[in-house]
Amino acid sequence: MKKEQKEQVVDELTQRLRAADTLLVADYRGLTMPQIDELRTRLLESGARFTVVKNTLTRRAAEAAGTEALLTLLDGPSAIAFLEADGDMVAAAKALADAARETRVLEIRGGIMQGRAVTAAEIETLAKLPPEDVLRGQVLGAIVAPVTALAGLLNAPLQNLVGLIDARIEQLGGEEPESEPEPESAAEPEPVAEEAPVEEEVAEATPEADAAEEEPATEETTTDESTEEE
Repeated sequence: MKKEQKEQVVDELTQRLRAADTLLVADYRGLTMPQIDELRTRLLESGARFTVVKNTLTRRAAEAAGTEALLTLLDGPSAIAFLEADGDMVAAAKALADAARETRVLEIRGGIMQGRAVTAAEIETLAKLPPEDVLRGQVLGAIVAPVTALAGLLNAPLQNLVGLIDARIEQLGGEEPESEPEPESAAEPEPVAEEAPVEEEVAEATPEADAAEEEPATEETTTDESTEEE
């Protein structure tokens, strides 16, 4: 490779190292080209680009990009999965772990995640986590669950109060027909039957008064008759 070509490779690697949010380094020694292509396809699905690199050029690029933690991982045939911020690091780690288990040849060395060096064991642990969308759902559920529980605790007394009020209203509504007959019991002082003799007395007194009123008229008639006889 000519010097100009090497400089171009170093520049490209430097830009990719600076843009990457996660770097996963593996020893690909013993993998066939079809196996490498299959692994590259799996990693692309998680947003990672899998590239076989030359250690000498990669060291120069790592020093230029400020990722010196990568230097200790560049020992022997090396391949790097470059993952930017919008990629799925869990899916990428799972793809590498699955390839290592299936081929029994690929060896995970370690990596760099958000500027922090990680070991191969940590990458294996990361690969066992649920997918990113499931993790987001679990985190959201953990956040929403206490809020929902708090809302339930706050709403329970109100619901109980409303239930008590409704029950009281129904109870009062059922008692209203029984309270209606009260005016009849209050109106019972109708011993009108005892006052009836008073009316009879009045009725009996009336003919006597009429007779008394008629007597003067009879006397006047008699007087008139005697006058005529004279």
